[in-house]
Amino acid sequence: MRRPNRRRRIQIVRMQNQTSRQVTFSKRRAGLFKKASELSTLCGADVAIVVYSPSNKVYACGHPSVESIVDRFLGENPTPDTNDPNPIIIAQQNANVDEINRKLNTLERQLEKERKHGQALQALRTEPSHEKLSFSDLKSLCEALEAADEEVERVASQLLEANKVFPYQTIGSAFAPLIVRESTSFDSDGGPSQSSE
Repeated sequence: MRRPNRRRRIQIVRMQNQTSRQVTFSKRRAGLFKKASELSTLCGADVAIVVYSPSNKVYACGHPSVESIVDRFLGENPTPDTNDPNPIIIAQQNANVDEINRKLNTLERQLEKERKHGQALQALRTEPSHEKLSFSDLKSLCEALEAADEEVERVASQLLEANKVFPYQTIGSAFAPLIVRESTSFDSDGGPSQSSE
């Protein structure tokens, strides 16, 4: 039975092969700089790293800058005020605030839309009965109903042309969707009657 591959421990000794040493240096340098950047971002720490490669090239990484950290370390510049917030942290906080504001604005628009819808529904409930309306109000109501009727007919004809089922159902209804048939006629008593096809 074969054992699962486990991570082997690398013995920490100087590498003899120059090429391997340079490759390992490059990889580990990138990891070191990444960790320094994370430390600066997460904790707001001022960080400076200076590294000489095996071929005597200098690599440096620092926040806010290597020079300012080294000068501060050597005593050439006084320690900055620690109450000043880190600009990276401020930028991240501003981005978070912007995202929260966008979500808030979206929710406020939805709330306003629902509020207007609720007011319209309430107005329908509290409108005076048709017997108490004036002639001009009745005429306006009649025009609005005719416009709504025309809109319903337009949508119904579009659905018929597309041969689709009506999607209008009441919530919780166990009935199948209504299908409109073109052959509806009226009886002599004024009621609709379906002709068989």
